[in-house]
Amino acid sequence: MQSISRKKIFFPLNPAFRKYLRLYEREVPLPISYEELKYYDNGIPVYDKQGKDTLWESVFYPQSMTPSIHAGLKRIYSILKAGGDQTAEEHLHIERIDYCTFGNSHPFRIKIVNNFNEVYDYFYIKIADASRIYGLELEHILSPFWMNFLVDGNTLVEEHIAGVPGDQFAKDYMNRPEFNPKRIAKEFVKFNERCFVRLLGDMRSYNFIFDITPDFDDVQFRIRAIDFDQQFYEGKKTLYMPQFFKENRVFVELAMKHLNAEVVKQYQQEERSLIARRIKVQRHRIKDLRDVIMTDRVSFPEKITRLGEELAQHYHDPVFAKSKTMGEIIERSLKRLLVDSLR
Repeated sequence: MQSISRKKIFFPLNPAFRKYLRLYEREVPLPISYEELKYYDNGIPVYDKQGKDTLWESVFYPQSMTPSIHAGLKRIYSILKAGGDQTAEEHLHIERIDYCTFGNSHPFRIKIVNNFNEVYDYFYIKIADASRIYGLELEHILSPFWMNFLVDGNTLVEEHIAGVPGDQFAKDYMNRPEFNPKRIAKEFVKFNERCFVRLLGDMRSYNFIFDITPDFDDVQFRIRAIDFDQQFYEGKKTLYMPQFFKENRVFVELAMKHLNAEVVKQYQQEERSLIARRIKVQRHRIKDLRDVIMTDRVSFPEKITRLGEELAQHYHDPVFAKSKTMGEIIERSLKRLLVDSLR
């Protein structure tokens, strides 16, 4: 059974990382901060359609604060979605502000609605933790998905990632007759490899979603991470491999049933080749990020030592064991991809 740190430490953004974020237009002034949203005066539990407590609560603010908070949140949405164009703000309204009482990050979830057609969207406001933001950046650079987020001081704003949560997919969707189990198994293998290579941990089924796309002759699946708090923080290598979490056992069993060892190896190599290609395309950005990560403190010496030793044994590569920071470990992991891609 996997053992995640019960309370992950938040790491502040150092000046070099903030300079990087400004360079790539991630850090911008925002009208509302995470701390300001904490001044609500009451809340009520949010239940799902089955009447189960979601561990979120809808929060309410004093009447004197509500107009300015709602106006600030609409402005944040404009900055996040429309580059700051305020044209649409007059026909948007904030329907609900939810606060999560579960987990490390305690985010606020904002539901915003278009008055013309009642189409709604969500976005999140969280504490700006360095580990999480490194995770978002690496997801943006190395995965098939573009990430939309903003930082201002101690505040992080994230776009909502739409999809079916992995635990819900396993329970309600996976056995649908129109879904090809081999495609689901293939995507889980590729997702597992992607997480391990870029050292994204704690990918239990409720921390990723399934993006389901009907194609002309079948249904395609992509798995996307939605939680990045455990980016190269833990010291145990298996915590970066979704296959070892009991919550993901159903996907592991699916892969074991439908894929043989050679096919699994093929999918792993395909994913590594794609990541190597993305590194080459984004080489200037990845170099800038590498320069920041190499000396940043986003974990603890005992975790760094253990992870370096375990990866050295896994890859038969003693360089990992000499690493003094998580930045050195991730650099070595990505460098191996590039070297392999040239063979």
